[in-house]
Amino acid sequence: MKRLIKQKQWEDQRELRKQKRKEKKQKRKLERQAQLEQNVEVSICKRVRREIQPSTLRLIIDCSFDHLMLLRDVKKLNKQIRRCYAENRRATHPVQFYLTSHGGQLKSNMDEFDKGWINWKDIHINSEHYKDIMKAEDLVYLTSDSPEVLHELDETKAYIIGGLVDHNHHKGITYQQALDLGIHHAQLPLGSFVKMNSRKVLAVNHVFEIILAFLEKKDWKEAFFSVLPQRKGAVPIDETGEASAGVPLTQDDGNHLDSDSDSDDDDAEQTELGEEEQNHDK
Repeated sequence: MKRLIKQKQWEDQRELRKQKRKEKKQKRKLERQAQLEQNVEVSICKRVRREIQPSTLRLIIDCSFDHLMLLRDVKKLNKQIRRCYAENRRATHPVQFYLTSHGGQLKSNMDEFDKGWINWKDIHINSEHYKDIMKAEDLVYLTSDSPEVLHELDETKAYIIGGLVDHNHHKGITYQQALDLGIHHAQLPLGSFVKMNSRKVLAVNHVFEIILAFLEKKDWKEAFFSVLPQRKGAVPIDETGEASAGVPLTQDDGNHLDSDSDSDDDDAEQTELGEEEQNHDK
């Protein structure tokens, strides 16, 4: 009797089993199709990545001002450096990225809170001063105190950004350093294209990102307005030299223009690399 009951149940469920087999087969087909599409997307991404054209321009963050900063400002600088690293990794024309005079509070903070920095790629981290690893004739210090205005980027040069978050306590220090070392200096042409409510000394990562943007767009105005934060109240300057009655910046926070940098917490927080990016670099 039990065998008869089981046989009847088996017969009654025949169509159900058939339907389940069809569903399972269809599921495997969809999985294979999804895998194929994923492989195509990966292949496209690889082709796009190969289209990236690295720049020969060297961009240096000078970390020799460590002794002039409080620990809280060193932490802000660390976050700005992380932002620069992440932006350079995503750039169409990534620069040759250098950290010089790396040590002191900055290195200790990175060792403690950002241990993944030792696995960073496409970056040269040196404890030596930039003057000891670069030719003096190749160096150009970017500082808003310079009377010289930089109109074009020379990709054979090494441009220096002062790694200093001092809230304007050490005015003109980067310009004075350039004079003392006898190296070239210049400021980016911000005043020719942008009028801002605030002073034109921006964060380290701002300068870095503006240069990356200029290498891609070949236009200073577009570079500035793709990077400058909204709170700066920046508006374009028209042909008469007056501020246009346009809408302030709508782009994301991101960049700076010279070397005596002052940073706000909201900028600093944006410099965090995502966990995925850090794991990828490892």
